[in-house]
Amino acid sequence: MDSMKTNRWLRAAKRTLQPEKLAGGHRLLRVLALICSVVFLILGLTLGSDDAFTNDAGEATLEAQAESTASLGLPLPTEVNERVEYWMERFSTDERIAFEGLLAREGLYAEMIRTKLAEREMPQELIYLAMIESGFTTDARSPVAATGMWQFMSGTARAYGLRVDAYVDERRDPIRATDAALAYLARLHERYGSWYLAAAAYNAGPSRVSRALRRHASAREGDEALYWEIIDHLPRETANYVPRLLAATRLAQSAAARGFEFELASPYAFDVVWAPGGTALATVAEGLHIDVAEVRRLNPHLIRGVTPPGGAFALRVPVGSASAVVAVLGPARRAD
Repeated sequence: MDSMKTNRWLRAAKRTLQPEKLAGGHRLLRVLALICSVVFLILGLTLGSDDAFTNDAGEATLEAQAESTASLGLPLPTEVNERVEYWMERFSTDERIAFEGLLAREGLYAEMIRTKLAEREMPQELIYLAMIESGFTTDARSPVAATGMWQFMSGTARAYGLRVDAYVDERRDPIRATDAALAYLARLHERYGSWYLAAAAYNAGPSRVSRALRRHASAREGDEALYWEIIDHLPRETANYVPRLLAATRLAQSAAARGFEFELASPYAFDVVWAPGGTALATVAEGLHIDVAEVRRLNPHLIRGVTPPGGAFALRVPVGSASAVVAVLGPARRAD
């Protein structure tokens, strides 16, 4: 940022922080939040395209993304049998249009998830668990209240460090939930020595998988083949879970060759500003002259449409809008 822009934003910050514009007992919190945002702007530390895992989705293909990380981590064994072939046929025929929609939605989070898998040296194919769980949808909710892209129950979510309360539900945060999901999957793999069993335990719970192994398997860990030994003793959803994962993986990796037609969605990308507690997303949207749905889309974890009360909160805003949001937050009022 050149000196002219820096000076302009410093002057704007001074006007924003004038005492007569800071109302009531929240003066100090608003000052601290705005100072944080201005510092981020001056130092160029807002999370833009690089930190938000963006890429050129217009030219990218799913095959190219997979190839770029193929050497990172051991691949998931993609066995094909009658159960897998059944789902490959379903996804290619009766559910073809829906599956093409899922392939398109993968563009939203593919680079972010693949990067995190590579960092943990986990199979890249595990990205398709999020497809099978939720269709890469952050607001997905099951009949038993499993929530978010990775379908966490509240207890498991909290156990893996996610915030779930009246204001924030990080099960809906694609980034934080991905971190928690991969940590959980890694722990399950450490327990069973098998990604198939880890996936089954992720879906049904480790108690059911361990019980089925004790009663019906030749061993209790360490072999992908054990999943097929106990598959008929698992809940129906879990019995279909790994076959659907393997079918989705094989189809996605050869989507172009199989004639699937779709356009990758633009990657999830944002800047960050530190907003005072109680900042309404509607206030931010109004100041930017955009639909509030766009601000909600970037912050799906803010379930009440407002930053939680208390200290400053890292608010995600459209790329390139951080400076404008700082200006908006100066005179903004807390949400009721």
